[in-house]
Amino acid sequence: MTQPGGMAAGSEHGDEHLGDPGRANRQTPEQYLPDGGVEPPAAFDVADVHPELADEAVVAEIVAPDRDIRAEVGEPLLQMQGVTMRFGGLTALDAVTFDIRRGEILGLIGPNGAGKTTCFNAMTGVYRPTEGQVVFDGKPLGKIKRNEITRLGIARTFQNIRLFSDMTALENVVVGTDARHRTSVPGAVFRSKRHRAEERDALDRAMALLEFVGVGKRATQQARNLPYGDQRRLEIARALATEPKLLCLDEPAAGFNPAEKVELMELIRKIRDDGYTVLLIEHDMRLVMGVTDRVVVLEFGRKIADGLPRDVSADPAVIAAYLGVPDDATA
Repeated sequence: MTQPGGMAAGSEHGDEHLGDPGRANRQTPEQYLPDGGVEPPAAFDVADVHPELADEAVVAEIVAPDRDIRAEVGEPLLQMQGVTMRFGGLTALDAVTFDIRRGEILGLIGPNGAGKTTCFNAMTGVYRPTEGQVVFDGKPLGKIKRNEITRLGIARTFQNIRLFSDMTALENVVVGTDARHRTSVPGAVFRSKRHRAEERDALDRAMALLEFVGVGKRATQQARNLPYGDQRRLEIARALATEPKLLCLDEPAAGFNPAEKVELMELIRKIRDDGYTVLLIEHDMRLVMGVTDRVVVLEFGRKIADGLPRDVSADPAVIAAYLGVPDDATA
């Protein structure tokens, strides 16, 4: 299989530099410091291995999703149909209904305790709805396991970053590509032709994804040594490596300064423009209103608004939910 830009899976070029995920590290050995510590490997840019990855158009073409998506652009890709979530006597979601349309960036917002994360978890299989159902690409998710939901095409990031801290950035993304591999256990043990081809393709795609999200120069650095913002970007790259139809971002701007938030908005737009559908949970209203195509608002587990950002931001119910209602308004 030949990737755009001449990156052929199984090419000698790919084998020479990246025959296994750890080889890049061995090309830049660790240096022992006088105090007994270990200096991390020198910076390594994936564009040094594949110069064509310096071309944004080539990178975008490699990263673009190539999975079959039955919903046409603008049609519902995921539907929340009267979803209720109860935990003992607490109703975290109360008959929530909305859809996410293919090709859009949907913002899911609400004050603390509104049910955003619960809604997110119901979509991604962490929770099973008490009532109602989640339908994805025409298929009710029901009792489908979380790993199977990933294979169906839903990927997510987390509020608290969950990377493999001792792995390099490249290895973290390669792990994400495993969701699409079809090699059997015996095939992996005996390194069948398919397994070797999938390994090489995974490395090529992982390098392109690192470049796509802007951390190509961090390829051989351990995830724990990356700056906070780059760790966030790396987690997005790993999620994209699963080739999702829907990318769910949970508070991706948490801890970012204003400049980093602007860069994140540009990345989210770039992801959508490359063919992905994006669900964004975020507290920063300026970011949400600046990047989303549509916004759904929750309050106390109920949907109170659904519409264009400019309309939602002017909705009295939304303003009251975020700012509170004056005492004289309830007298």
